Amino acid sequence: MADLLIRDAVLPDGRAGVDILCDGGRIAEVAPRIGASAARTIDAQGMLVSPPFVDAHFHMDSTLTYGMPRVNASGTLLEGIALWGELKPTLTQEAIVDRALVYCDWAVGKGLLAIRSHVDTSDPRLLAVEALLQVRERVKPYLDLQLVAFPQDGLLRSPGALASLKRALDLGVDVVGGIPHFERTMADGAESVRILCDLAADRGLRVDLHCDETDDPMSRHIETLSYHAQRLGLQGRVAGSHLTSMHSMDSYYVSKLIPLMREAGVAAIANPLINITLQGRHDGYPKRRGMTRVPELIAAGVPVAFGHDCVMDPWYPLGSGDMLEVASMGLHVAQMTGRDAMHQCFAAVTSTPASILGLEGYGLAQGCRADFVLLEARDPVEAIRLRAARLAVVRAGRVIATSAPSRAALDLPGRPPAVDWMASRNGLAPTAAP
Repeated sequence: MADLLIRDAVLPDGRAGVDILCDGGRIAEVAPRIGASAARTIDAQGMLVSPPFVDAHFHMDSTLTYGMPRVNASGTLLEGIALWGELKPTLTQEAIVDRALVYCDWAVGKGLLAIRSHVDTSDPRLLAVEALLQVRERVKPYLDLQLVAFPQDGLLRSPGALASLKRALDLGVDVVGGIPHFERTMADGAESVRILCDLAADRGLRVDLHCDETDDPMSRHIETLSYHAQRLGLQGRVAGSHLTSMHSMDSYYVSKLIPLMREAGVAAIANPLINITLQGRHDGYPKRRGMTRVPELIAAGVPVAFGHDCVMDPWYPLGSGDMLEVASMGLHVAQMTGRDAMHQCFAAVTSTPASILGLEGYGLAQGCRADFVLLEARDPVEAIRLRAARLAVVRAGRVIATSAPSRAALDLPGRPPAVDWMASRNGLAPTAAP
């Protein structure tokens, strides 16, 4: 007898009436009407089963610190960095661990089972690094946590930053990070990119740099990152996060830049909630929203993922770990309201970031890890529209979280006794495959 059988599911690619059989932590079969029994059977009733959500860009060491030591009054990136600098000396490893574990609970409840978190290496104590390495081991049974060594205060402008970053990698941090636009000069920023890419190539690691998180169209470190990715043969292992300066760049330059990124195998990670909150703060009207050129990058063949970036910290006062909220904001800001485009936004919080992170066994095919989410929606677009309830979250073939269906009772003359937000079930719009 197998461990788990899901019956009558819809998959993100539009296949309907599909069963999923799980055994030994893996998907044993995906087919209509599987003739097998299992210790537990769940009738999906035509609802969407998706691979788990994946957050390609987050800061778990700062999460849930909103208001410490005070609120970011200007709402700018630089004040957030300054606040974090004030907070760091007061941090304890225990507090970082406790907050991170709470956030991981939130993530699991939302079907978010893989997170790439940047962890500040600027503190020579490496307090946050040691804390998140501990968290990574504690949550491993139910959540994949990939850590990026992130020199928040700058690799070259902060004394000892390179040595601390190397120590973090020696301790087991997974990915090389950086922040070239925060260096003192453009030349120092470019040099930091070279150093970090060389380091990653020497150690056989992936690279994910905070790149050009600014409204300055002359901040062009993504060009340098793409050059070094090509030079070192790092194609498919490099990501540029944020890339908000591309929002303000001259379109002729971008017409050369995007093909360079594609040829270099560099992925882009946009952070819709935070990019549109932090950018354009010095503008009058019209006010720039800052998010990078997502539709154009996707059209050119550059992998684009969406990250949550922050939840209740010095940079962002909101958030709950809901990647459907992230996808929705990305969809709106990028004006991706075509049917295919909305499916691309769903992929930007599922399959695309899974590929960028190099997650093993991700997906809904035989042999993949039995990790998935049963959503109260008929397709990915409806899931985004409704921020669909996570009816069941499955890890290694075991249900680890459940949520009640979304319902509201009505007491209105001549109307139904309850609200059903699914347009397709109200006969208002058909459910259509991409």
